[in-house]
Amino acid sequence: MKKLKFTLTLLISFLAVNFSNAQSVEDGKKFLYYEKFISAKNVFQQLLTTNPNDDEAAYWLGQALIAPTEDKDIAGAKAVYDKGLAANPNSALLNAGLGHIELLEGKTQQARNHFETAISLSDKKNSLDVLDAVGFANGDFDSKLGDAAYAVEKLLQATNTRRFKDAKIMSDLGDAYRKLGKGGDAQLSYEEALNMDASYARAKFRLGRIYQSQGISQEAIYLKYYNEAIALDPSYTPVYWVLHQYFYETDVVKSAAYLDKYLGAKGSDETNACFLNTQMKFAQGLFTETVVSAENCIAASSNPYPNLYGLVAYAAFKLNDSLKAKTFFDMYLQKQKQDKIGIRDVVTYAAVLLKFPGNEALAGTYIDKAVALDSTEAGKVSHLKSIATIYESQSRFVEAGDWYKKIALLKKEPGKTDIYKAGINYYQAFKYRASMEMFQLYSQKYPDDIFGYYYTGGSQAGIDTLMVSDSAFNTYSKAVEIGEAYPDKGRILSLIKRSYRNLIIYAANKLKDRDLALGYTDRALLLDPTDEELLGFRESIAKMAPKKATPTPK
Repeated sequence: MKKLKFTLTLLISFLAVNFSNAQSVEDGKKFLYYEKFISAKNVFQQLLTTNPNDDEAAYWLGQALIAPTEDKDIAGAKAVYDKGLAANPNSALLNAGLGHIELLEGKTQQARNHFETAISLSDKKNSLDVLDAVGFANGDFDSKLGDAAYAVEKLLQATNTRRFKDAKIMSDLGDAYRKLGKGGDAQLSYEEALNMDASYARAKFRLGRIYQSQGISQEAIYLKYYNEAIALDPSYTPVYWVLHQYFYETDVVKSAAYLDKYLGAKGSDETNACFLNTQMKFAQGLFTETVVSAENCIAASSNPYPNLYGLVAYAAFKLNDSLKAKTFFDMYLQKQKQDKIGIRDVVTYAAVLLKFPGNEALAGTYIDKAVALDSTEAGKVSHLKSIATIYESQSRFVEAGDWYKKIALLKKEPGKTDIYKAGINYYQAFKYRASMEMFQLYSQKYPDDIFGYYYTGGSQAGIDTLMVSDSAFNTYSKAVEIGEAYPDKGRILSLIKRSYRNLIIYAANKLKDRDLALGYTDRALLLDPTDEELLGFRESIAKMAPKKATPTPK
């Protein structure tokens, strides 16, 4: 009898302990608030395993799967909602959840149908949750998808209920207003959320985000809000992450400190901690340590984070270890998702490829890819220039000319340097037709500048070495005319003198016109009376026989 009593006592104790350790939907939602997505998913999954008909747990499990900024498991969340609706088609929350998935898939009309169905199926018990689910799906400021006006409408409907006091819904309303472009209303909503719950750090954080979006001039304000959010709740991870990223390029010491706080608050829910710590070493300029740390992270994982390969590649590139940089860039580009390969990746990889002869064409395709990805003219020009300057430094003038030409033709208003760089590289490679094309464009855009005429004349002379045509002569004549009109001839003196030199040679050798050649020589000597070459020309030309006058026809 004593043994039976002891067994019952032990069983009751065991059940009591397990009951006390059981987690609820609210526990999972709290993990989600702190962006501890793995912990949240585990709670909701456990609740759903215990009770497959728990539509609230199913809804929040789907939300946990699509909550991460990167690697949203849209397919997984959809499967959860489809399964739940198959068993309970009248679940308001699951209809709202499926509408959210359809928004992410770009199926706006289907999404709207499910949102309206969800609202019509809701009752007094869950009407606020359903309206919030619809409002959140549409008003998420970090998503380009959704109808912000519709979100505001539904969230206002929630806030207008009797005795409303829900900081989350009010904060979601702030997000929807912000997405709608109504910053003032967004701020009022976040402040009201704080009136409802003074410890609601998310609202303080969102206030900071409003001001940060207005630029560096508001730095004092948004940093104040971020610090106040930390003071309200030191466990709120998003604010640490934003501050870590904010200081990453400007103050690595602060950035590293916020990263430590972020990782401490996030705990095991941050699966890329090894990568983040290694990335911080890179930011600090510790490139050798970066390589060692990243390789250790890769070795320690059965499925390494693809960015680790990129870190090794970038660090090796900084260390001028081209072979390792290429090896790890090859692996990074193979393992990384295509939509995550950025402009900087392809530009740097192209620079690495150019270290290995025979890869020039492949490098060019990556630069063209970077140009296609970049939406700004300045960015496109920067990428093209990155490869053009490499070719130029290697004295590979034809290739440099080709890439500089792309810059000149890409820009809406190409400057003198843009066109000149293309033309002069072709000129140095003796590609005179290509050079002439660029310098004729130069003269069209800048008709009062001697450079275009001088190098066009040089290109024409390079093509017509036997002086069959007088095109170079005419162009050099124009170069002299433009050059002599300069108020300050000092900076282009050499170009004027060389233009005269070519006119002298043409007049003396081709036209056999002593007086014309002497005229050009004397005009050139006015610019520089001590030029020995010009003095020599004059002495030689003076000995020529005068050109015979053409007899006047009777």
